[in-house]
Amino acid sequence: MTKSAAGRLAPLQNLLDIMARLRTPDGGCEWDLAQTFATIAPYTIEEAYEVADAIQRGNLDDLRDELGDLLFQVVFHARMAEEAGAFDFDDVSRAISEKMVRRHPHVFTDAPARTADEQTVAWEKAKAVERASKGPGANGLLDAIALGLPALTRAVKLSGRAATVGFVWPTITDIVAKLHEEVAELEAELAAGDTHKARDELGDVLFVCANLARALEIDPEDALRSSNAKFTRRFAFIESRLAETGRSPSQSNLTEMDALWNAAKAEESGA
Repeated sequence: MTKSAAGRLAPLQNLLDIMARLRTPDGGCEWDLAQTFATIAPYTIEEAYEVADAIQRGNLDDLRDELGDLLFQVVFHARMAEEAGAFDFDDVSRAISEKMVRRHPHVFTDAPARTADEQTVAWEKAKAVERASKGPGANGLLDAIALGLPALTRAVKLSGRAATVGFVWPTITDIVAKLHEEVAELEAELAAGDTHKARDELGDVLFVCANLARALEIDPEDALRSSNAKFTRRFAFIESRLAETGRSPSQSNLTEMDALWNAAKAEESGA
């Protein structure tokens, strides 16, 4: 049975009322009252990551809960803005609704239908027009890419935005060649013992890796999360095997642990 509009809005209004109560000076929560946009921002980012984690694990129950936590972050920010007289939750909802309608004319007007690729291109063009409408100081091609994004994700967006005007390595082979070049420069700084310059070169290596991920249509954050999970899984294998002999990794050595690592790889591959 489809819920009525009122039925859908009731839980949301309840959440807004809870947030208002938490931020009420007389009888509210001291912790919630002490928060600012800046102090809450890290929690907002964390909750977004937990949403992504639930999706990666395929756990829909956890996804429901994590989406609720993320929604609460939106409500929290909107409440603080309302208290400051800037905007409220209704303004947030109205703004995103208007944006979605504006950016999907093929759905909400009689504009011609678009393929997914055409919509991606049109979306970027619409964002460029919106940036330009904000006036001087907001017209740079890269200006609207948030500084708070994870560095790898931001690198993908920066290079992707630059690619829209032709500032891009033409082929994957070119990107790989650039990667080798940057690794060689990193090795040179390491050999020279200049850790400051090595830091810069390592950043260049990672930036090229982000470019390569974009060209391959791979999310580098997702790829790294997968590698993190793999490392965790294989190290747990090492710990388990050592525990069978009554030892911990600190009581082993690199040669033995490396052999166990290879055994974990072989077991995963079915070799």
